[in-house]
Amino acid sequence: MKNVVITGANRGIGLELAKHYRELDYTVIGICRETSEELDEVADMVISDIDVRSEDSIAMVAEVLASTLISSDSGQKIDILINNAGVFMNETLEDMNFDSIQTQLEINAIAPLRVTHAFQSMLWEGSKVAMITSRMGSVSDNGSGAYYGYRASKAALNALGKSLAIDLKPKGIAVALLHPGFVQTRMVGFNGDITPVQAAAGLAQRIEELNLDNTGSFWHSNGELLPW
Repeated sequence: MKNVVITGANRGIGLELAKHYRELDYTVIGICRETSEELDEVADMVISDIDVRSEDSIAMVAEVLASTLISSDSGQKIDILINNAGVFMNETLEDMNFDSIQTQLEINAIAPLRVTHAFQSMLWEGSKVAMITSRMGSVSDNGSGAYYGYRASKAALNALGKSLAIDLKPKGIAVALLHPGFVQTRMVGFNGDITPVQAAAGLAQRIEELNLDNTGSFWHSNGELLPW
């Protein structure tokens, strides 16, 4: 039995990823601030009331996971870690909010690094780490401006993920920076071009194709290689 750990698993893309891996007979472990009935039904284990910005909170999750995996038949190994938890806000020159910029940096960029660092003892040769980022983090692709905090936080996540890919490669662990597409989720007011189900399927395919040769790449869920 393989293990997948998903942050922000209670709704949207995270929930659909949980459903996808459940169908593939993975042991699904969901981490979230607030659980949902759907996640409770699909996940083998839910760890809720978690603030990914909190060092103590993530350390507690790591301890719970380690003890849980030790006692399981699948061994103390996370096969796939998906850092999906995120927040989306908008700032403009006319309506600037530095608190929201800081919040997005903490949740979208620093938290995935914190989670991956805390869980690294459970990542073994062959494990995969997926950072759910955004093409809005691409500097060269920015043609419309605004969204200061979101763009900066995803650009920072891309930089952090690239460094992780380099540092984890000698251990046999691959890392992907994955843009799900413009997805119809609560985060964007249910606007979007594709459904969470479609996004999850594309993301899972990219994770399946992830290896040590393409580790550190920035991909659209449809397979397109994105510019930094």
